[in-house]
Amino acid sequence: MDHTIPLSGRQHLLRHGDYTAVVASVGASLRELRYAGRHLTRHYDADEIRPQYRGALLVPWPNRVVDGTYDFNGTTHQLSLTEPERGHALHGLLAWDEWETVEHSEAWVRLRATVVPQKGYPFRLAVEVQYSLDDDGLTTTVTSVNTGPDAAPYGVGPHPYLVAGDGPVDEWTLTLPADTVLEVTEDRLIPTTLAAVTGDFDFRSPTRIGTAFLDHAFTDVGYADDLATVSVIGPDGNGAAVSFGRDLPWVQVHTSDLPGNPQESRGSLAVEPMTCPPDAFNSGTNLLVLVPGDSHSTRWIVHAIHQAS
Repeated sequence: MDHTIPLSGRQHLLRHGDYTAVVASVGASLRELRYAGRHLTRHYDADEIRPQYRGALLVPWPNRVVDGTYDFNGTTHQLSLTEPERGHALHGLLAWDEWETVEHSEAWVRLRATVVPQKGYPFRLAVEVQYSLDDDGLTTTVTSVNTGPDAAPYGVGPHPYLVAGDGPVDEWTLTLPADTVLEVTEDRLIPTTLAAVTGDFDFRSPTRIGTAFLDHAFTDVGYADDLATVSVIGPDGNGAAVSFGRDLPWVQVHTSDLPGNPQESRGSLAVEPMTCPPDAFNSGTNLLVLVPGDSHSTRWIVHAIHQAS
């Protein structure tokens, strides 16, 4: 038994130009991303259990399944409640699994894992992720194949926390090109209705975050050349961004408000492009269904915003 493996799993260091990244094998998580020495994402130590879902891959669903229950093809399924304080199944099934390394070079790494049939999700998926650094930043590509005998409900997304300096998110400028927000209940964050963005939800032009609280999914995203970009910029003009394509029509944004943990609270901004909204297993909105043998692939890019650009 190898007792030298860090708590966050095997470490994969990537380098290209001014970019460096570290991918940890537990959850195939983006543990660290830097540009010219500065952090673009909220990092954690190699020998640390990953805080919550920081940098993890969310598959076969992003966000929440309300009450952990859903109906699919005439059968009611009950998932384990991995968000017990709100009573939901959160962020899929592979975030705490050990992913196998397939190939690793200086600038990219490919890992794979299997969603095994289990209570609440009796479907089998082969999942592969590739992290690649180039001049444009860190591109993540996730490909899932239904290797089981039955059709499977499916969604995917990442969970990076962007940073734009050492200060709180209140001091940062957010650009979020989305016209519609999915409203949620205050206590359990259960989706309710779609509404046009106004007030504290309107960041279609660069706007200081201030005291706004966000833990919401946005849609009707504006794309330029088939890419949408959500960015945060600090007072010094530097920051970070996530860019994604039309196959990711939703993006969850969270100001990292953490009651009882003032040291970590509002120190980063989660930006999570998603194929479907929260609770899509119940609403069916943008829910993908993979029949046996079907493959689905998507990608997103995390990159630097810097004054020289």
